[in-house]
Amino acid sequence: MAGPDTGQILNYCIGIIMAVLLTHECVVETLDSPETSIDLQFSNINVHLHHRRPRSTVLQMSMRIEDIFDTSLSDPNNEKFILYASKIDSAIEESYKSVPAYIKGSVRVTRFRPGSIIADFEFESTTSSPNSPAFVAANTQLISALKDKGIDVAQNPFAQSEQNTLSTAEKWYPEQNMVLKCERPESVAGEMRWTVNGQDPTLNKVKYIISDDRRTLTVNNVNERDKGRYMCIIDRTIPYIQWQDIVIEPLPNIIVGENERKFQCVPQTVSLKCCEEKNRVEWTQITSDDEVTSEDGCITLKHTIKNGNCGSKSFTCRLTNPVLQGFTYTSKSVTVNKVNEEFTCKDGTLGDGKEGDTLTGPCKKGKEGTIKYRCRSGEWESEESNCVLQVIKDLEKEVKVLDVQDIPVFVAELSNATEKNDKEITQSSVTVQTIVGILVKVADVSQNITINQPVMEDFLKTVDILVSTLAIDTWKKLNNDNRTDDTSTALLSAIEIISSRLTNSDFRIIETSIELNRNVTTSSSYSRISNLPNSTTEIQIPEIPVSTLITVIVFTSLDNVLPTRDTSTRCTYDISKSDVRINGDVVVVQVDNKIINTIFLTFDITDQSLGNPQCVFWNFSLNTWDSTGCEVKPSMYETGKITCECNHTTSFSILMSPFSIDHKALAYVTYIGVAISMASLIICLIIETIVWKVVRRNDTSYMQHVSIVNIAVSLLIANICFIIGAAIAEQEQPTSVGRCSPVVFFMHFFYLALFFWMLMSALLLFYRTVMVLSQMSRAKRMVIAFIVGYGAPLLIAVITVASTAGNQNYVSKRNACWLNWFESKALLAFVIPALTIVAITLVVLIVVLYKMLRRGVGAATQPDEKHALVVIARCVAILTPIFGLTWGFGIGTMVSEELGIHVVFALLNSLQGFFILVFGTLLDSKIRDALAGRLSLRNLTSSNRTRSTNAGPSSSSGQDLFLRRRNEYNLSTASIFTTASSNCSYSSDTFMNA
Repeated sequence: MAGPDTGQILNYCIGIIMAVLLTHECVVETLDSPETSIDLQFSNINVHLHHRRPRSTVLQMSMRIEDIFDTSLSDPNNEKFILYASKIDSAIEESYKSVPAYIKGSVRVTRFRPGSIIADFEFESTTSSPNSPAFVAANTQLISALKDKGIDVAQNPFAQSEQNTLSTAEKWYPEQNMVLKCERPESVAGEMRWTVNGQDPTLNKVKYIISDDRRTLTVNNVNERDKGRYMCIIDRTIPYIQWQDIVIEPLPNIIVGENERKFQCVPQTVSLKCCEEKNRVEWTQITSDDEVTSEDGCITLKHTIKNGNCGSKSFTCRLTNPVLQGFTYTSKSVTVNKVNEEFTCKDGTLGDGKEGDTLTGPCKKGKEGTIKYRCRSGEWESEESNCVLQVIKDLEKEVKVLDVQDIPVFVAELSNATEKNDKEITQSSVTVQTIVGILVKVADVSQNITINQPVMEDFLKTVDILVSTLAIDTWKKLNNDNRTDDTSTALLSAIEIISSRLTNSDFRIIETSIELNRNVTTSSSYSRISNLPNSTTEIQIPEIPVSTLITVIVFTSLDNVLPTRDTSTRCTYDISKSDVRINGDVVVVQVDNKIINTIFLTFDITDQSLGNPQCVFWNFSLNTWDSTGCEVKPSMYETGKITCECNHTTSFSILMSPFSIDHKALAYVTYIGVAISMASLIICLIIETIVWKVVRRNDTSYMQHVSIVNIAVSLLIANICFIIGAAIAEQEQPTSVGRCSPVVFFMHFFYLALFFWMLMSALLLFYRTVMVLSQMSRAKRMVIAFIVGYGAPLLIAVITVASTAGNQNYVSKRNACWLNWFESKALLAFVIPALTIVAITLVVLIVVLYKMLRRGVGAATQPDEKHALVVIARCVAILTPIFGLTWGFGIGTMVSEELGIHVVFALLNSLQGFFILVFGTLLDSKIRDALAGRLSLRNLTSSNRTRSTNAGPSSSSGQDLFLRRRNEYNLSTASIFTTASSNCSYSSDTFMNA
């Protein structure tokens, strides 16, 4: 930029100089060019012209990138963070350099956070707002520049984002009403709104209250789950955001032990101990004879019992912080009951009791929980301990509100705590159970992000300790068949879930008893041998696409975790017998987004004295080992190794059944049946198209064939969706919510539409047979039919999504792309309407048959319509028992895991299209006549053309045949319905040999 004009400066300064008697300095500042200076000297006057650099403001911005958040981006020193930041820095610099207000070279990416990926960056500008047209235009250019670098951004990705203090208090505690205030800058105009962790707080007006001017947000009765990012947003071209990450202080936990204690009323001193890890406490309601001492954060009240001073006395231990007074957690009381009785067991802290009595006492310092004592032979003996290390208990509280970006630090803390206390942890079943619960929660939180190698290493370090030989006795206790918590299944599930989110790179993790290999294949086959001590387990996949991501985890001690349970009623063998045990390593194989047909696993035989080996996988639905789909290769018996060949198939029966039944018979029934069904439906629709003009001459026939066509179309689309859903589920486990949800919605909608059109067919029969005096126009009946046929299913499907999608319990989390059962019971939104319609159809059939047998169809009915009604009744009478029987077996699949029931249901279910073709179309004599007439007419036309070309006009016997066709027609039933589902093959399986 050019310097200031010298003549103008001189004229300006001379005016000032004239008023000055002494030597003076004139400073001229300009704001539109870099810092420069001009020194002018004449006579005894020095003029110094200073050109100062313009004042700048640091603007904080955010940008949303369409990508999956990787935990590597939480570390500024990570290579991925540096690479991403470098690309974004250079793109912003290139795009902003033409903006006059931008200070060149000032841009810096400060951090990345999830959602999908949000990049926070800052730069210097001579303006206080990036909302100017120049910056808006530069942002448009920036989007293109980022795309050229392989970074896609979301729509409207930019915002001016400033971290600010919105909270009116330094700390917030549970049960307080939290108040946040947002101050609007004078230069920022627009409508103000709030978000809480990206959600609109106005949807919960009980929890959140926003002031009329929208500047104040009040959160009622806060708890630890209310932590997170609170944002005040002012909408404009580039939104202005003030935000603060709020942390709610942990809920205080005052530990005093048994609330009521009995002591013999004799002269003695009893002790009452009160502990709280993070807050100071005090005893109240004490007397002058009582003494209070403090030690290691706990305070002990020593209460003196005197002769004749019997009765009850209550003491209260409360938090000393005045801010915490008045809440439910503020205090806990202990009542000392001094009684004139003799006791067998006596303890100055726990209390007194008689033989066989039980009481609960607190855990020792550094642990949280309780210990159950029983009085035996004059001593209080510990019967059951529920003590968990305080550090693990604190992590359990923290994981309940764990944010995605905090996963790396949290998992590292868990790993360190577990390693430091490995012996104490492995000897406590309740502690092991607590840590498994923490790992499950971490896996759940990580389902929408990418996990890098360091996080997975810390995760497996924790698992390695839990499954070590030190914990064998603990797992025996946890795997007692009488327990229902299934801790072992939860642990394996957590391992599979988090390993399915690994970053797309090659790496290996080796712990004492666990080895993980993550590879991108470079050939059409895969082979790897375990590197763990005393293990030569080999995994081979003979056919696999190149560039496929494979994760293989080998466990040498997981047999201690996953028990041998009674499976005699569900599988082909009983692994619970005393002479049956797991006799080798356990392997988890995951293949990302690909279908593999065969896996070969070669195991070392741990105990050579055992015979009759079997290859099994862990069936999550049954919570046990299952041999379905796995075969032993006998050629390997003499080598000291066992080779297993495993594959899995897809079953139709999961549509009504929440159980996973993997069996080849079900797969054959499903796919052969659905192929026949779809071919039959296509033929049915072709026939209806050919004879449509002939069979719709009266209202009854018209409505009946409309029902048939809509039933066929609904079933055809639903079957197509079933095939798509089965393919998705075979490619990935757990199934992707994003990919499965649309498929599940349309399956749910069209299967329900099938039922409701079946209901309309039954109601048509009822209307034309029973309500003979009622008249309704064809148009009105059509409107009602389509509203019921498609409107009701759409309403049910939408409500199901709305009520279950928020907590991600809409889609089944395992086995199939279908409605969830175990977490949300969303499957009932299909089962209840379907079975209700079956019941209504049966009732309608009984009523109609009674009326028809009593008085016939009706004397006033036209012959064509009378014939149509007879045909409808006949078809409904045949089809309703068939479909009733089908759905009877469907109910059976919901309560039984017997293979036979599932095969029969899948067979009947997958042939619904064939039933529609036969009973809805082909058995209708009038349709056959109309079809024959149409085909004869076409043959005749073709023949006549040939004859006229070769020999001139001929006789019209074909036309005579067409003219002799009767004007009557037969109307077939539309009381047809079906469903289908998929019990999809595992793309992630756990295998072993037994």
